[in-house]
Amino acid sequence: MVRFGGEPRSAGRAADGTGPARSRERFLQGEPVERGVRTPILDSWRRCRTLGLSPDQSDLPFLGDFDPDGRIVRAAVPVLDRLQVRFSGSEINISVADAHGTVLLRRFGEASLARKLPAIQRVPGFVFAERVAGTNGIGLALAERQLIRVYGAEHFAERSQASACVALPVRDPLSGRIEGVLCFGYPRGAENPALRAVIRKAAQAMERRLLGQSSGRERALLRAYLTTGAEAAGSHHRGIAVEELAPELSSRDRAALMEKAAELISRAQRAAVDVPLPDGRRITLVSRPMTSASGVEGIAVEAVLPYSSASSAEEPLVIPRQVDEVAGFPAELAVVSAGPPAARLSAAPPSRRLPDAAPGRLTAGPKGVTAAGAAGAAGVDGVDGATGGRPVPSSSARRLVLMGEPLVGAYALAARRRLELLSEASGRIGATLDVHRTAEELAETVVPRLADFVTVDLSEAVLRGEEATDPLDDLRRTVVHGIRDDLPFIPAGSRTDFGPATSQLRCLAGGQAVLEPDLKAAAGRLAQDPEHAERLPADVHSLIVVPLVARGVVLGIASFYRAQDPAPFGDDDRALAQELATRAALSIDNARRYTHERTMVLALQRRLLPHGLPDQDAVEVAHRYLPAESDVSGDWYDVIPLSGTRVGLIVGDVVGHGMLSAATMGRLRTAARSFAELDLPPDEVLTHLDNLVGRLDREDPDGEGVGIIGATCLYAIYDPTSQRCVLARAGHPPPALVRPDGEVSYPDLPAGPPLGLGGLPFDAVEIDLPEGSQLVLYTDGLIEDRHRDVDVVLDELRGTLAHAERTPEETCQAILDTVAPAHPCDDIALLVARTHALDPGRIATWELPADPAFVGEVRASALGRLADWGLDEAAFAAELILSELVTNAIRHGAGPIRVRLLHDRTLICEVSDSSNTAPHLRRAASTDEGGRGLFLVAQLSQAWGTRYLPQGKVIWAECGLDAA
Repeated sequence: MVRFGGEPRSAGRAADGTGPARSRERFLQGEPVERGVRTPILDSWRRCRTLGLSPDQSDLPFLGDFDPDGRIVRAAVPVLDRLQVRFSGSEINISVADAHGTVLLRRFGEASLARKLPAIQRVPGFVFAERVAGTNGIGLALAERQLIRVYGAEHFAERSQASACVALPVRDPLSGRIEGVLCFGYPRGAENPALRAVIRKAAQAMERRLLGQSSGRERALLRAYLTTGAEAAGSHHRGIAVEELAPELSSRDRAALMEKAAELISRAQRAAVDVPLPDGRRITLVSRPMTSASGVEGIAVEAVLPYSSASSAEEPLVIPRQVDEVAGFPAELAVVSAGPPAARLSAAPPSRRLPDAAPGRLTAGPKGVTAAGAAGAAGVDGVDGATGGRPVPSSSARRLVLMGEPLVGAYALAARRRLELLSEASGRIGATLDVHRTAEELAETVVPRLADFVTVDLSEAVLRGEEATDPLDDLRRTVVHGIRDDLPFIPAGSRTDFGPATSQLRCLAGGQAVLEPDLKAAAGRLAQDPEHAERLPADVHSLIVVPLVARGVVLGIASFYRAQDPAPFGDDDRALAQELATRAALSIDNARRYTHERTMVLALQRRLLPHGLPDQDAVEVAHRYLPAESDVSGDWYDVIPLSGTRVGLIVGDVVGHGMLSAATMGRLRTAARSFAELDLPPDEVLTHLDNLVGRLDREDPDGEGVGIIGATCLYAIYDPTSQRCVLARAGHPPPALVRPDGEVSYPDLPAGPPLGLGGLPFDAVEIDLPEGSQLVLYTDGLIEDRHRDVDVVLDELRGTLAHAERTPEETCQAILDTVAPAHPCDDIALLVARTHALDPGRIATWELPADPAFVGEVRASALGRLADWGLDEAAFAAELILSELVTNAIRHGAGPIRVRLLHDRTLICEVSDSSNTAPHLRRAASTDEGGRGLFLVAQLSQAWGTRYLPQGKVIWAECGLDAA
């Protein structure tokens, strides 16, 4: 298994000659490096080598015109000041770089460090991006977009070998973009694990300050909006509403308005759109650009609500309730009322009035932090300044819904769509327990909403339902899906091998998602990838590779390619892809586990079913077993040769699914065969099975096993000498009978209770089966389907069977093709038997009274018949067997006595009488005068036994036709 998540090994030169120092030397010499180096470091070394960087390179680019008062600087200065005090007297140096790796700020725990360190480590302006500086904290944090620790020899450049550092990206909480990197540098011997917690808290403080800056920009836009509204109204003071927008609107309606408003802000255009509501009403949203006094550009979205004479004069038509406040803004705001032409603008009390252009509050809603307020149309467009601020008639009212900068609106819209995609994925991915289909569901969910092309590669072991072993060596392309059919990827079903520097291999080795925002820039590293060697379409420009990990085991990888959307993949896209892949991986692993269990259950089920058909001439048999698509249950069938050339046909169904049902089926089949071989009639066999099932359920003291009460069974015995069949069933579907002329019927056979209920009798029915008839036995999975009526299915079965000329094999196949459901929810066991009759010329029968004087006559007649059949070689054994059986019947039984010889595959000798006394084989002592007759019969015959009749019994013995 490939597992990850363990603690990284200590870096530096190890005592045994291993570790990064030694590994770095081997790497620079071109030798393979397999252990001793963490995956992010090794990946960075490979990128450095691909970029042609040299370890002894000392010069770094210097940018003297960087912005000393940018957003990241304003957010970082107070934080760095506190850090400098905290690390006072230490050898730690603190730096902040922008999103391009240019250092903007420097702080030192010990002032003397500023004089001791080289210029590149103490002067702002040097660029530490990985592409120019090699493996270092700032550059690697930007490349990996996560917390990074680089120690000693892990640095690519020689100049940094004596140093260590820990670096963490700082993100804008609104947009999610990386604004910069915070880095702690220190001597290699001053390693302190607590620095990770400190740098995380410091980065969070910087991100909170970035959020405050963004909120300030929103406040500036709101001031501009209110000022514009006041000037348009001709009044120096107007309030804004903070109640709910049209209280009669449902939360879903309000969410639809907010989503459309965020979309208008993201477009950054002047527009008006109608938003239909489920009740038939329509609300118009109007977006217009505006600029604050400080130069911040944004979009205001207003809701235009048509005037209605039925509206209440005081009905508030205002924005959703605010849930978050920003320091410095009052909580009490005036309320604007909208109504008929006589409605007035309600002003706040003097004690609660706002100063001129007072800002409102910010709404922290599902779209992120966005300004929200309201201004009445009467106070914006419909107020006549000459009338002293009184409203004039207006046909509509306007209310501010959302306000923000276009980038923030675009991020809010994208966030909403990501949530919708995750919600859809929750219900769509994993809908089936099929590994391949689950991988397809992942691809179909993300195309085209996240990516334009998706490939999924899974371990071959996973596809077989086994535990993943080494996905680096046995990956197989499982899914290729995209917005068009001409996909230039390795086709599904092919084995995939990735080069050592490819994103896919880095993803597998590190167990983390890999983002390639610009495939052209990564062309050198991806040259060894077979898919890129095939030349991806020119419009494919960005890639995300995500590992499919479930329960700590890597099952495979998913690759997402973007083409149509000009924007490259970003960190949010990578996080979304990771979340989708995680959900899909759990579903794939569940499907793998199910496949593994189903394979084992199916193997057990097939192992417990008959492997072949016994040799017999009574019937020509064909059978089928079709497992359910969802799970395997306990359906079974059997063909049992019985004495007197008869044959037993049996089908059964154990309730439940899974391993226990299959094991229980094996127990019942074995028991049923044992009871049948005792030559018991069908109703008695079912009675014994009924008692057995009840006993098995009672023997489960904890009740944790799967109860088998409710199992069904149908047992039929066909006798080719009389061409009659005796049947009994226990809650099982009735058989179908096909006469030689093609007539199909369902014999009127008492249903009987299912097995396990106990105390209820089973009734047997005897029917005629002319030679060439077909008896069709099946389980309920064939005819019971929630999408079809049972009577309709039975009619379909009747029509399918109305072809007496078909062989049993052809009949089986026709039934599965026309009657069986396309997607069976239950197992199907099918047994078709075409009857044959034993030639009357191969049957010899004699009746005699219970008188020893007639034994010789019967023996002579039997020898004559054997001679007619050409069985002279078996005559000696048959003569002795008949003599012993007839003598025993005369001595211990009751007349009349009947003798029958059957010439089939063997020579069968039968002697029947009206007594129910059963003979028993015993070992006679040397002094006993009798007791050796049955022993002699057992030695001369292949098999012998007793079967009981309604009145009396039959003792039979089989001789081989080549017996001497």
